[in-house]
Order: sequence, then C-alpha cells, then structure tokens
Amino acid sequence: MPVRTSVSSKDSPGKGAGLGLALGSALAFGGSGVAAKPLIEAGLDPLHVVWLRVAGAALVMLPVAIRHRTLPRRRPALLAGFGLLAVAGVQACYFAALSRIPVGVALLVEYLAPALVLGWVRFVQRRPVSRAAALGVVLAAGGLACVVEVWSGLSFDALGLVLALGAACCQVGYFVLSDQGSDAGEEAPDPLGVIAYGLLVGAAVLTAVARPWSMDWPVLAGSARLNGTAVPAVALLVWIVLVATVIAYVTGVLSVRQLSPQVAGVVACLEAVIATVLAWVLLGEHLSAPQVAGGAVVLVGAFIAQSATPAEGSSTPVASGGAERELSARGTAT
Repeated sequence: MPVRTSVSSKDSPGKGAGLGLALGSALAFGGSGVAAKPLIEAGLDPLHVVWLRVAGAALVMLPVAIRHRTLPRRRPALLAGFGLLAVAGVQACYFAALSRIPVGVALLVEYLAPALVLGWVRFVQRRPVSRAAALGVVLAAGGLACVVEVWSGLSFDALGLVLALGAACCQVGYFVLSDQGSDAGEEAPDPLGVIAYGLLVGAAVLTAVARPWSMDWPVLAGSARLNGTAVPAVALLVWIVLVATVIAYVTGVLSVRQLSPQVAGVVACLEAVIATVLAWVLLGEHLSAPQVAGGAVVLVGAFIAQSATPAEGSSTPVASGGAERELSARGTAT
C-alpha cells in the first residue's frame, strides 16, 4: 500500500537503535503464540485468550487514548478498521488457528498477507504490479504448499488452516483500509493514538463476541504446561498483554521513527522465524525439513512482496510493511 513520508535518512546511531527496536518488536510479537497456546490447552477458549490480551492492552493504553481523545471524531473509519481487522480479526483468527495447528504454521500462513495485498491491487483495483512483486506471490504460494505438505493431503487440520488464512485476510483488509488519508501529511493521526483506540474498539467487539463472563476464570489461578514444565497461567497472560501486545506495538512504532517502513517491514519478517524457533524449543512443535525450507521460501516471497517497487507507469508502491508501521510512517511525515 502507498507510503508517503518525507522523513530524511537517519544517521548510523539512529539506524542502530531503530534496528534494535524493530528486532525487539519482532521478538515480542513472535512470542505471543507460544505463550497463548499453553493457556488454550489448559482450558481457556481461544476467544477468551484474545479478549484477555486485547482488553488488558487496551487498559494499559487508556492514558494514550485519553491524550488523543479527538481522534474518534477525526478518524472514525480508520479506528474502526484497526479495531475490527488489525486487532480483533487478526488476533481471533490467529489464536483460534494455533489451537488446531502448530504456531509456526499458523504464522507462516498469516504471512501470505503481503502476497494477498498484491492480488487485491492487481485484480480488484486493477493497478499494475511489478514482475518482482508477482515473483514474491509465486514464491509465497509455493512455500506455503511445502509448509502444509500438500503432497500428503494436507496433514494439518483444515479448519486451522482456514482460520490462519482468515488472519491473513484481516491483515489485507486493514492494509486496504489504511490507504485512506495517506496524503494527510501533518494532519495524519498519531500512530500511538490509533493503536490505543484500535485496542479499545477491538476489546469492545471481542467482549460482545467472546462473552468473557462465561470464561473459566479459575484457569488463570492455576498453571499451564510449557513443554511439560508447569508455568503460572497469570505469568503467561502478563507476557501476552504487556510484552506481546503493548511493547510489541510501541517498539514497532518507534522503530519506524528511526528506519524506513520498508526496512522495518523486512525486519518484521523475523517474527515468523522467531515464533517457529520458540515453538520448537518451548512447545516441542518440530517441523520437517521440507516445512522449514517452505517457511524460508514464504518469508522470501513476503520480503519481495513488501519491498516491491511499482510497475512501470504506476505512481505509487503496491506494498509496504505491516499495518502499524505504515501508520507510524504517516505519523512522522513532515
């Protein structure tokens, strides 16, 4: 999606700090599934885990929302889109998927989003895309075929794969929505404010859908099994809320203040690698050699799709980094 920013190139210390923040964001996001899956296996419904994550993060970010209290009046559609798609939709589909399939597989399927964005641009908006972008789509699709092992008749739960694909589609929906107001310049909404209100909207929607009053609350007072090791359930929840949501989003935003959205988006691809490695070490979810190779191809395809230049005759890029990174770029435009 288009990203317009006149931020000048940063000095080396700034780039180093930005890369550190981007890596921290990828690490924080990548750990969400590993912490959530034991809670689901301990008896919590996936939707209830999502609600706890989003509602807890919304409470932490409430002071930021109060500071930007004029945002709902100025950007209602953007806030609603962020809350419904980038928060509630993505998280609900992803957590539901990892309750049925391995964490790494769920996240790699979600990383089809950049390729799906290009499909939207080419076939719905009927805008040209570059050959490099098309190559990224082909690589991502081929890599995904290896990840899900199509030659063995889809050995993974079909519904789990559909839910993971739903998470990718929610990401696409937000990418398309976030194109609104890309030329607002200094009038662009502050990204931290958008994140805060997106979490509030997502929490409100998930409250109606998840019905947390029916949650098995005693599970949080007990322990969950992390690859056979008992871990306090509340500790996993604190990690999900503070690290995998609040810190993950904020560091992602700050990283783009030091880097370009494209560079930050490339570093974000490490999220899938981090999640897969953590799931392998902490949950014992081992992937076969073809799946590891396929995952690498998916990430290469996502990298090409995110960094693709516009086709000849097109005045705007066709893809960029993640949703929160695009918002950050607008928030720092001058």
